[in-house]
Amino acid sequence: MSTKTKSNLVLLLTTLIWGTAFIAQKNGGSIGAFTFNGIRTVIGGLSILPVIWWMNRHPDPEQSKKYRKHGRWSERKTLVIGGCLCGTALFLGANLQQMGINYTTVSKAGFITSLYSILVPVLALFIGKKVRPVIWLCMAVSAVGLYLLCMRREAFRLQLGDALILVCAVFFAVQILLVDYFIQFVNPVKLSFAQTMFSGIVSIVCMFLFEHPVWSQILGQALPILYAGVMSSGVAYTLQMVGQKGADPTQAALILCLESVFSALSGALLLREAMSLRQYLGCGLIFSAVVVSQLPGRGTEPALSADRQEAILPEVPEAKEE
Repeated sequence: MSTKTKSNLVLLLTTLIWGTAFIAQKNGGSIGAFTFNGIRTVIGGLSILPVIWWMNRHPDPEQSKKYRKHGRWSERKTLVIGGCLCGTALFLGANLQQMGINYTTVSKAGFITSLYSILVPVLALFIGKKVRPVIWLCMAVSAVGLYLLCMRREAFRLQLGDALILVCAVFFAVQILLVDYFIQFVNPVKLSFAQTMFSGIVSIVCMFLFEHPVWSQILGQALPILYAGVMSSGVAYTLQMVGQKGADPTQAALILCLESVFSALSGALLLREAMSLRQYLGCGLIFSAVVVSQLPGRGTEPALSADRQEAILPEVPEAKEE
């Protein structure tokens, strides 16, 4: 088996874990969004620590030189700032998604969330980046798909759960833009740990402020919390990094689009969720738009290239070595 095939299989397993994590989120919704996400995200952050430990024991000289060219203090400061900013976007996106999934189906949540991949290049307009014409076509197709999936014939409005998931997709897109910027200057695994722990700690603070956590109820949802925390946040992220090293960027981006398909399949098989033909058509349009948005144009990378060589935001001037 070739390295590329192995990498693609690893990425396929990654999307399977992420897609089925919607089931864990649905089952864990009874304990409150902040409670579920706070505990789950902290567990996810802690599960990344072994990866960081291994990387510190086996440093890559080229990577170390790359991240420290701005100075050690600048690197640490950037990691803190990046962790807070990326963590804020992650906190908003994850908790809105968790709130929304309580009022909608796993299938719909997966497909609506996947719209973040189209929103990323559109939001990049605000920082002076050009958008390929095909992205606007994908936006139009996904809007039609969203209408067919979510709108009721008797009421031309989004349901609460669908609206929350749609807003969460916007914050996930913002988070991707921020990550793309900060990974120029800090190790992506350390940034992932910083943003995850920040999001988890803020969620736990909100848990005590706005919810009434009951220990017995939390223990009753231990399995969904552990799956979403360890498998989705820890294992899947690590597998994504491993898979992307040997995968073709375009193929990797397209494989990662399958997350919405796995969420729909898991919802149908495990939760017995059913959709109408009209809703299936909407899912098909959204999935098609997401896939097309990832196909590179002539001389370009996919909209969400798995192997980002450039940041979407402008580069920061180098600091003097301390």
